[in-house]
Amino acid sequence: MKSRTKAVINDKGFIKEKVDKIKNEVGKVIVGQEEMVEGIIIALLSDGHILLEGYPGLGKTVTVKTIARTLGAKFQRVQFTPDLIPGDITGFEVWDPETKKSKVQKGPVFTNLLLADEINRSPAKVQSALLEAMQEKQVTIGRETHFLNKVFLVLATQNPIEISGTYLLPEAEIDRFMFKLKINYPSYKDEREIAERQVLDTETPLDVILTPKEILSLRHTITEWFPLHETSAIIKYITRLVRATRPEESNGELNSLVMYGASPRATISLAKASRVYAFIHGDDIVLPEHVYTMAYPVLRHRIILTHEAESQGITSDDIIEKILHKVTRLE
Repeated sequence: MKSRTKAVINDKGFIKEKVDKIKNEVGKVIVGQEEMVEGIIIALLSDGHILLEGYPGLGKTVTVKTIARTLGAKFQRVQFTPDLIPGDITGFEVWDPETKKSKVQKGPVFTNLLLADEINRSPAKVQSALLEAMQEKQVTIGRETHFLNKVFLVLATQNPIEISGTYLLPEAEIDRFMFKLKINYPSYKDEREIAERQVLDTETPLDVILTPKEILSLRHTITEWFPLHETSAIIKYITRLVRATRPEESNGELNSLVMYGASPRATISLAKASRVYAFIHGDDIVLPEHVYTMAYPVLRHRIILTHEAESQGITSDDIIEKILHKVTRLE
């Protein structure tokens, strides 16, 4: 294990090969959904969380479970419902009649990959409990604080068309997600292949490509190989992009379309995601093209549109595209 971890730290070609192998292993089970697979890998290496938006039956759960298998990581799934309580997520204190002492029954957050299915069906108390876990990497059970795994990724799903019995996620919670990925219907070719695979009803064996310990090593490696200083041109570009999402910075151009723009947390997320994107594609530096690609998943859920924009059919992706064309890449 030591020699393998050392190779992860010192050989960029080895790392890119490992990322490609993860994609290939996932491809044995999942057809298409390349953006979702790559987004999960980038979030894992950036220590971020993901909000998945898509219709039911598009393979979100299977994809996350498959990636967990290729990483030798723990996986838990929670179906969020209106009657869920915080303890269902974090865990409980229970009385042991044999020892006559209380003990902690840990909840599903004590894992590596947590799929929070239909997160917007849970009330505020449950969402706040998950928020503490996402932000602080810890939960409070009784009077004690318990730390979560260092590799901990929340993938929360939302159904974009069903609003009955749902709760709006507060902007403060939405901002904790590094990415918002939109999952679309597969192409005819992909859907036919999905059907062909599923009717066989066999479980595909998968190899473990990276371990959680190696992911932690990779995070340190990426930081060392791509040091992003506040004086660097790419950081200046990222900062100007994020600031341009705010109406007060747009010289009136976004006043009728955007209520709130992205926060400084978006600047940090965009910098981290762009760095990892460059890294896993084998590039030596972070380029504006990397930032351009990552801007959509990082910013789309952080731009709050006005009713006027929504009535015109304008989306946050349209605003991002407008900003990317407006903000110059070099200053």
